[in-house]
Amino acid sequence: MAKRGYVYILASRKHGTLYTGVTSNLSARIYQHKQGTASAFTRRYKVHRLVYFEEFELITDAIRRENTFKGWPRAWKIRTIEAVNPDWKDLTEEMWMW
Repeated sequence: MAKRGYVYILASRKHGTLYTGVTSNLSARIYQHKQGTASAFTRRYKVHRLVYFEEFELITDAIRRENTFKGWPRAWKIRTIEAVNPDWKDLTEEMWMW
């Protein structure tokens, strides 16, 4: 059975430091980021606010999308975030609802 995948963007604050990641278990990964155990970068720069995520049927598609995001200029990432989350609110609670 193929694994689902998620690509996500975390921010330290509105227009702050951004972090793009991919995972097969979004809720567990976000929990790790918020606890400071997921990444030295996110821990160091306090990048814990989930501001954007996409779900994919296959983890390989999520990885491909993450690589696309990482190649984009910062302005494109900001436009992508603001298209669905103009206030840059933390989407963690909404994520856990589904």
